[in-house]
Amino acid sequence: MSEVRVATVLRTVEDTRAFGRQLAGRLRAGDLVVLSGPLGAGKTALAQGIGEGLGVTGRVTSPTFVIARVHRGPLPLVHVDAYRLRDGRLDLDDLELDEELDRAVVVVEWGEGVVEALSDSHLEVVLERHDDDSRTATVTGVGPRWS
Repeated sequence: MSEVRVATVLRTVEDTRAFGRQLAGRLRAGDLVVLSGPLGAGKTALAQGIGEGLGVTGRVTSPTFVIARVHRGPLPLVHVDAYRLRDGRLDLDDLELDEELDRAVVVVEWGEGVVEALSDSHLEVVLERHDDDSRTATVTGVGPRWS
């Protein structure tokens, strides 16, 4: 499987959202984006930027308690928090993301090791938070879509 990797330093939360907006310009229906990083690393801020870039309606907020939210727009965004899927109490199949994937961009927080099998290609975005409150986003394109 081919991979392409790019790292970007994000100094502020607004930089993180702006990076999400920029990333959204490269996304299309059927794309899977897997966000990982520790609590407070900026996963939701990045998802908000992606939503803004896609032109979705409504505010993009963390789907922690509902697990998945669909945001309508010219290109819909399905925003998932897979944290509770990691402990095995909930099953990925119950979310029916494979049905949403064909017509939307699916962004999954805490999705590493959980959702990659949904598509033969995906973007992995690893966010690291530094002592000065800046972040580094490392984006890896995996599979034929990103080669």
